[in-house]
Amino acid sequence: MLCLSEILLQHHELQSFDELVTVVENKARAGERFFQMDVRPPFPDTPETWEDRLEAAFAVSNRN
Repeated sequence: MLCLSEILLQHHELQSFDELVTVVENKARAGERFFQMDVRPPFPDTPETWEDRLEAAFAVSNRN
């Protein structure tokens, strides 16, 4: 299972929420099947709807 906290620990170079979305999309395309949002992204531009946006990015990119 892919956890958001793991992504953030592995990608210290991320500077924005949009960059995080790209990483989530790439992880889904690489074959991750499950995604857990266990922390709130620490970026100043993180929207109120961050959970919905990350779930959508993961789900759309995870389609076969």
